[in-house]
Amino acid sequence: MKMKTDILIAGSGCSGLYCALHLPSDKQILVITKEDRESNDSFLAQGGMCMLKDDGDYDNYYEDTLKAGHYENDRTSVDIMIRSSRDVVKDLLDYGVDFQRDENGDLAFTREGAHSEKRILFHEDITGKEITSHILKEASRRDNIHILEYTTLLDIITGEGECRGAVVRCADGTVTVVEADYTVLATGGIGGLYRHSTNFRHLTGDSLAIALKHGIALKDVNYVQIHPTTLYSEKKEDRSFLISESVRGEGARLYDKNMHRFVNELLPRDLLTEAIHAQMAKDHTDFVWEDLRTIPEEELYTHFPNIVEHCRKMGYDVTRECIPVVPAQHYFMGGIRVDYNSRTSMERLYAVGETACNGVHGRNRLASNSLLESLVFAKRAALEIGRIYEEVSSCDAGLPDLAPYQDEERLEEEYRTLVLCEIEKAGSSISA
Repeated sequence: MKMKTDILIAGSGCSGLYCALHLPSDKQILVITKEDRESNDSFLAQGGMCMLKDDGDYDNYYEDTLKAGHYENDRTSVDIMIRSSRDVVKDLLDYGVDFQRDENGDLAFTREGAHSEKRILFHEDITGKEITSHILKEASRRDNIHILEYTTLLDIITGEGECRGAVVRCADGTVTVVEADYTVLATGGIGGLYRHSTNFRHLTGDSLAIALKHGIALKDVNYVQIHPTTLYSEKKEDRSFLISESVRGEGARLYDKNMHRFVNELLPRDLLTEAIHAQMAKDHTDFVWEDLRTIPEEELYTHFPNIVEHCRKMGYDVTRECIPVVPAQHYFMGGIRVDYNSRTSMERLYAVGETACNGVHGRNRLASNSLLESLVFAKRAALEIGRIYEEVSSCDAGLPDLAPYQDEERLEEEYRTLVLCEIEKAGSSISA
């Protein structure tokens, strides 16, 4: 058995779904996702999404992004992202996304670490869920968009050097082929490869392993970002719960074991992470303390209700006591190398979101640029596919022998080893 669709998208996060929404409405689009449609890191994003408020902030926003990225950013990508931000926000508002408003009903902005201005839109402390749930709702309304849950991307199929679709494992465990004129990889990050990560455990860099198998170009695979503040847990199986950058943007403080402030909390994430690790080594501790009591209680409950509630469930009252925090793997700035329209080095194959690398983040991502970058370049991918669309001239895609894909555990271990070895070869400082 095999399936046929016009366009296949692997991943149901904000980039995959937003791409689907901007593809031609007369094309059949199949979106597959490894777990259920809401189990992706887009739903986990807390802090917010950047927007260019006015032209007067362009230079500062551009400089903040480059500075955070250690000036290794692709400057054209940065320019595209910033200048496209208002267009993306317009789409999101049209979908019904409810960003915070001020007393006059205008969009409200907050600030996070390494930002020189308040330019971040937010919805409480669940901005990613607010954005992605509305994109998902819009995609679910479209007759030409079909979403298959619990369907895993195992490989791509090729013909004449082009991508012609994919091998997938369906919800019932059967392995089959999906033929497609165009394929978009939107499988998210690599956090599932690491012991401590804010990511869902099933996000294991599958697209990167597949790219390595087929000689598809990668970029900056050792640029793995650690988030400096996640709630410390002794349980190794726990996914690290992120304590948003916005908390520090609003005044939270970091203390050593003696409850002394030891760092500027608004440093870029990599520098703050280094400072926290240094303090932990000095104090011989597994965490440092974060103090949210510096934030007015009313603001804590309105801006950060989910953080407050999660900490309460874990036994901490943030209005009365500090919480233990520790750095954890958070975001992947590298990935499959793509151009400014998210095209990979293989024809008919695109990559968007965290699995792709267009160089916009450089060595270190500026806070709240990830949602924006994912959406901007997902839309550009969709618009280019629409402009150049051509059906595959032949259905003979050289369909593979499906037998090697039957052993799920063996394939998972093979892919895990492929990706981790590539990161190690490139010089990553993070251990799994």
